[in-house]
Amino acid sequence: MATASVDVKELSSSYVFVADVPGLRHTDIKVQVENDSILKISGERKREDNLSDDIKYVRVERSAGKFLRKFNLPANANLENISAACQDGVLTVVVPKAPPLEPHRPKTFDVPVGSCSFNTP
Repeated sequence: MATASVDVKELSSSYVFVADVPGLRHTDIKVQVENDSILKISGERKREDNLSDDIKYVRVERSAGKFLRKFNLPANANLENISAACQDGVLTVVVPKAPPLEPHRPKTFDVPVGSCSFNTP
């Protein structure tokens, strides 16, 4: 199985995944979110099969085959606005952060006190 090297960066407003996918077109790559918490990047590098029978490989160093990388997304990932783009053999996936929840603030308020008489037995 081939692999794709990935850098993961955290910015103030997003998480950025940058993967090396040399020789692949954007149509060769699949980006998915599984179970609302896992970013999945997959694809396949194909070897040139259109060679004639009289050519044999002397050395093969470039990996070929399917690749798959999975990353756990943080709880504050905004899954609705993920974007991905592939250019010059580099895939960039941007996962925006959801706005922080309002922290719980204790409230102070007045309770009106009325006058009444309690009948006790």
